[in-house]
Parts: sequence; C-alpha cells; structure tokens
Amino acid sequence: MQLREPARCVVGATDGSLSGATGRYIKTLADLAGLYGDAAAYAAAVAQSGDRIVYEVQDHRPSAASGDLIFGVTRMVPGRIGREYFLTRGHIHAKADRPEIYTGEAGRGLMLLESPAGEIRIVEIAPRILCYVPPYWIHRSVNTGDTELVMTFCYPADAGQDYGIIERAGGMRQRILDDGAGGWVAVDNPDYRPRPQAQLDALFAAASQGG
Repeated sequence: MQLREPARCVVGATDGSLSGATGRYIKTLADLAGLYGDAAAYAAAVAQSGDRIVYEVQDHRPSAASGDLIFGVTRMVPGRIGREYFLTRGHIHAKADRPEIYTGEAGRGLMLLESPAGEIRIVEIAPRILCYVPPYWIHRSVNTGDTELVMTFCYPADAGQDYGIIERAGGMRQRILDDGAGGWVAVDNPDYRPRPQAQLDALFAAASQGG
C-alpha cells in the first residue's frame, strides 16, 4: 500500500490565503444571478460592478478517496444587495450523509442551515468559533459584518456538492437581511417551495444505499 505524504498548509487569516492549495475558484456578483430576493437591486449592482469578487475558495485535496479529507479557506467580502447580506451559493453534499466543519478565522457572519424538510438553524460565526454542519443539512455562508469573513473548512473527500437543491426550491426558506440597527434579521423567503415528500424519501434512500 502506498501511503500519502503529510501536508502542512498555512492559513492567511487576514487575506483568506492557503499555502499549498491545490485548487481555487472565485464567484463574482455576475455569477450569483437568482440568489438574492431584490432582483432590481441585484441588476443595478451587476451593472455597476458585475466583476466584483464576492467570495473566493482555496482548498487542498490530497485525493478523492473515501476516508480522505478536503480542507481549505473561504474568504467573503462584506456587502449587501438591497438589505440582503452577501452570501454563498450554498449546497447539500451530493452524498448527503457527509458532515462538514467550519471555523471562523476573521470577521463575523453566520451559517444558514436548512433541513431537507425546511427546518432552519442559524449558527453565528466569529474567530475561534467552530460550526458543525451535520449530515443532510443544506448550508450557506453569509457575511453579516463590515469586514471580510474568513473561514476554514473540512469535509470528507467523497462528499461532493449539490447546488441545485436550493435552486429547485426557489431558494432557502429564509433570507438574512440588515435589521437597520447594526445587526441582522432572518425573514421568510416568499419564493420558497417545500420539497415534495417523494424527493425527501429519495434523498435519504440514496444516502442509506451508499449513494
């Protein structure tokens, strides 16, 4: 058996960098169409600065083998579309029974979590705060601060991501808005469509079968 070599990667808490990263991707405002509730405000923001980077991810992937881990850093800039704070696309794992860990490194924000049946949980993120995302939970990061939000993450290498589960439901069940007093408030998303029971049954069945 060929053993893999250990790795040492340094996290840049102020700039979201990761030494030894094997991958990187960015998402600009123009890449995030359909995510925000205020379509007119989004269109105006894209017209003004559609190439603005909203978030960047760098990761280290030793392998894609079951039992291995992927880890990395997410950096999100501060901002809002209308009253809604900048956010990531969000996902459930393609193998939905895989968990994930996030750790706050700089800034402040939150993890918006939704069960397949539509239950909402919110975990506030700040430096030295660990957030455990259990199996089967859809999750999305939101920068509620006025500085960059930097988080490290780690998840099973075979987990994968399913972004479509949010889009098919018209977004997550709640949105995170500026409360006008220096904080945030979670409000119901009027476009949200509950997932049919057949879809929920198929999701859990696929995971139980090793899918």
